Amino acid sequence: MRFDVLSLILGWTLIVISIPLVICGIITVWLDDLEMALRAFLIPLILSPLIGFLMLKFGTRSDTAERLRDREAFAAVALIYPIVVFIGLFPYWLGGVFVGPFAADAALIDMVRGAVNSWFESMSGFTTTGATVISHDMSPNCIPEQTADCINAQPRGILLWRSLTQWLGGMGIIMLGMMILSRVMGGGMALARAELTGPSLSRLRPKVKETAFTLWKIYIGFTFIEIFLLGTFGGMSLFDSVNHGFTTMATGGFSTRDASIGYYDSLAVEAIIITFMFIGGVNFTLIWFLLAREYVKAFKDEEFKTYLVYLFVAVSVMMVALVTTNVNLGDSFRQSLFQTISIGTSTGYTTQDYMAWPAVTQFILMILMIVGACAGSISGGLKLMRIILAFKVAMRELVRIAQPRKIKQIRMNGGVVEPQQIDKIVGMLFVWIGLFGISSILLSILMYDETFESIIGITASSLGNTGTALGDYGPSSTWSPLNSGVLILTSILMWFGRLELLTVIILLHPKTWQDEHKEHNDRSAMALFRKLIPGRK
Repeated sequence: MRFDVLSLILGWTLIVISIPLVICGIITVWLDDLEMALRAFLIPLILSPLIGFLMLKFGTRSDTAERLRDREAFAAVALIYPIVVFIGLFPYWLGGVFVGPFAADAALIDMVRGAVNSWFESMSGFTTTGATVISHDMSPNCIPEQTADCINAQPRGILLWRSLTQWLGGMGIIMLGMMILSRVMGGGMALARAELTGPSLSRLRPKVKETAFTLWKIYIGFTFIEIFLLGTFGGMSLFDSVNHGFTTMATGGFSTRDASIGYYDSLAVEAIIITFMFIGGVNFTLIWFLLAREYVKAFKDEEFKTYLVYLFVAVSVMMVALVTTNVNLGDSFRQSLFQTISIGTSTGYTTQDYMAWPAVTQFILMILMIVGACAGSISGGLKLMRIILAFKVAMRELVRIAQPRKIKQIRMNGGVVEPQQIDKIVGMLFVWIGLFGISSILLSILMYDETFESIIGITASSLGNTGTALGDYGPSSTWSPLNSGVLILTSILMWFGRLELLTVIILLHPKTWQDEHKEHNDRSAMALFRKLIPGRK
């Protein structure tokens, strides 16, 4: 491992993250007051650039920028999340969203729980999960039976920071991989392949860096369009429009209201948010094709067509189930469509308490949590591309049983999928299943008094970066009743889910951290060994 490369990437990341902290600090002066801005943002604003500067000053060398390999690229991206999440927790903890050092007469145990809550909220934001622990029993800003809306009672500047973390998390990894890491051959695209999964990944521009700018232009453009539409046609205030614009395009799901989108009870608001959630679940390469008027390329995409059918079937099943419970046809369609798109794109907004719906709808929602939307999109989950290819592999093996001599290649959009890509997908699915099982067992131990439905729902929601879960942790409840151990474990699962599992698992491999000099010694010894073997050159 070339630790100077890690220092370079992590150091610059810490310096860059201070920019949104400054912006939110300034806005907090306007929305709240100077005291709140200094209390919530001053310490992280000192820590972040200071640590970043020290890493760059003492941890790098003159040729560090040319020494990046795939190993450092993936390790750096995996490490960026916990480091940035650590910086991101301070506004919640110091700003009074949770019990912190400035809380009057606070016990040490309460401050520790406040720190855990702040870590969880920060991780949920940067991973675009959207689960929250802001509640009357955890936030000093909410007085039971007096504060009607606990989330909306928080300082405005910190709520903006909360939404901004999701917006940055939605495209942050792509920006890092395709702009910062593109200086070394293969680094940027290797990282992009980890985020934009599937064989359809391609550069939109001749250079990787230009591709990153193109993706960000699309992302920013859609965000501003949604903010405008929510304010103009949805009737939202400017503050609510900006926050929901940030968290919708990131498929994050943080809202400024306890009741999420259900608070507005507006068909216009729901229609606008459904549209942009749907866009967030589409491969950004296809969005580029559509904007470039290359409609044939976009609509011929096999995964996109499956995406449409997949959502249509889910909406249809849930709508029929709701109609059987005496919900009228119009309302059943509206509720089913919103919840399908929201959960299917891992956004996690809600308009209804779907735990009161028939069991079949909850089964459908569970599948949506696990699968997610398209590869190359901002959404979480396993991604449809992997499910499609895994299904094709299974069908190929069935054909081989009947016709052993028949050669059948796996194809996607007319092209042959390389065996290495198939191996990666099978490995990813195996790791996901194993991690899901182990995590569920661990959670069942930590949540010994909870229902099976709640445990499975929280596991799927965390790994799929969905936010809202099932059982006792559905739309009508936050995750605040969970103990600190569960919150730490689920935050780790969010981290795993956001980085496609394998990126984080690389950190656990001993060879990832092997000293560079030992690597050279090992190679030299192996070369000498090969020369000593008779018949080898």
